Amino acid sequence: MDFEIIGGNSGARIYIDNERGEDGVLLFDVHLELEEEAIPDPFSISFSIPDVDIYSVWSPSIRGERHLGPLWHKRTTESRLASWMPVHALVSMSGRNRMTVALSDAKTPTSLRTGVREEDARIYWLINFFTIPIASIKEYTATVRIDTRDIPYYDAIYDTVSWWENECGYRPAYVPEHAKLPMNSLWYSYHQMLDVDDIVKECKLSKAIGMDTVIVDDGWQTDDNNRGYKFCGDWEVAESKIPDIKEFVNRVHETGMKIMLWFSVPYAGIESKIYNRFNDMLLDQSGNGRTHFSLDPRYREVREYLIDIYAKAVGEWGFDGLKLDFIDRFSLKGSSFEYDERRDYHSLEDAVDALMTEVTDTLRKLNPEVLIEFRQTYVGPAIRKYGNMLRVGDCPNDAILNRQGIANLRLTSGRTAVHSDMVMWNRDDTVESAALQLASILYSVPQISMKLDGLPEDHKRMLEFYLAFWRENRDVLIGGKLLAANPESVYSLVCSEKDGKAIFTSYTDPMIDCGAYSEVIAVNASRHSSLIFSGAVGKSFRTLDCMGNTIAEGNISENLIKIAVPLSGMVYVE
Repeated sequence: MDFEIIGGNSGARIYIDNERGEDGVLLFDVHLELEEEAIPDPFSISFSIPDVDIYSVWSPSIRGERHLGPLWHKRTTESRLASWMPVHALVSMSGRNRMTVALSDAKTPTSLRTGVREEDARIYWLINFFTIPIASIKEYTATVRIDTRDIPYYDAIYDTVSWWENECGYRPAYVPEHAKLPMNSLWYSYHQMLDVDDIVKECKLSKAIGMDTVIVDDGWQTDDNNRGYKFCGDWEVAESKIPDIKEFVNRVHETGMKIMLWFSVPYAGIESKIYNRFNDMLLDQSGNGRTHFSLDPRYREVREYLIDIYAKAVGEWGFDGLKLDFIDRFSLKGSSFEYDERRDYHSLEDAVDALMTEVTDTLRKLNPEVLIEFRQTYVGPAIRKYGNMLRVGDCPNDAILNRQGIANLRLTSGRTAVHSDMVMWNRDDTVESAALQLASILYSVPQISMKLDGLPEDHKRMLEFYLAFWRENRDVLIGGKLLAANPESVYSLVCSEKDGKAIFTSYTDPMIDCGAYSEVIAVNASRHSSLIFSGAVGKSFRTLDCMGNTIAEGNISENLIKIAVPLSGMVYVE
């Protein structure tokens, strides 16, 4: 493979060496050496491969189109410490790996790009370094890993994750048991209009039907209910909503639930006191009608302020965990490029790393079982060092984006607990359609954001059934190996397997192959009114609707059989 180096600082030495690897996996090191310390200019490693048996692009950040794309409109995976991760793959029509490229450096701003050149039907790669300006350096080294093995594409992704963990120093955080149990998140159901008595009532109902933690979101820190972040930053309790926060936490604990609290980590709203305190320690100080700005963690004073806030929430108020939001908004803009001798870090990525390391170390000393949630886009190998819960990005009432985000996270997050976005639906919808939201999140830890009090009775029965089903099978659903087929079709068929048991969910593909398993459960989340099973001769089946009612039973005597399954229902084949 021929590599071309493009760009870089004038007089810089950029070179590739130490090529190694075997069995279809190539590794090599990329070096940058500058004559003197300076901000490194962007540079790229370019190469191409024949476009043979390559059908789609896989990337952790793609939420829509996964086709190859022409050279002039390349498919791109952006990566930095608090946004996504440096891995990008080309996949065959049959779901096999054709080339997966990853970088050892998940902190520095980089990108991986591919596109088809029409003149020669080849796919051109660009591995781009320093896509966003960083602090001055004199030298830099990163390792590139190129996997061309003919294996299922997801195995190439899993091996990349293992490489990050075992060879690149990104050891994931400990995951407490409660991080792997269903939760009630209040954001979609309450937004900022919080009421203690009502929340405690909801906690009792939630615990009764299978949820173990409640997440209190935005609104606890302000009397304002108009959304937005102009009152963020002081993190003082709005007593009109929560008169006594320690008493509130105790009341929730008495229901048997744990409780987490939301913070927008970087934000200093213009109505906050800290906006004036830190107005010369912001990452971007240009106004333009903005209501909030991001604090600059390169200042020790900023980091210490934030750490003390979170320590108070866990140590003094008694919260079991924190939802730490928007850390991807730590980014360099405008005046934040200017030098300031008061900073103890010049690199923003290093400063964010230091902040999150200090936060998590402090919280774990206060509570070794502390729960820490992050969400897409900040979900890469570096983030797994700090958080033990990774959630799909906001997609209210969107079953497609939820299932896609879950699959992307499951493929790239190892044993870190992957959570769905908060599940919600319209109360006037049919119970089968509402259940589709649950059927789409089975391979993650469910987060629910529906007020249970007043929920239609059939909806409540459905939710209770799905949560019970999930808890009964969670060892397979989240503890098994995820086989996410057809990524170009938004994972039309997903399976998780463990110890001879498999749980399938059909989103568009009705064919289920039972041949390799002693026990199969198949969920119908598709437009089809039936599922087709092969390899199940001699086994029995039992069909359930979305509320757990048995609607059909029988024996399978043919190698290929069609079984009627209602929307959001399921079939047990044993």
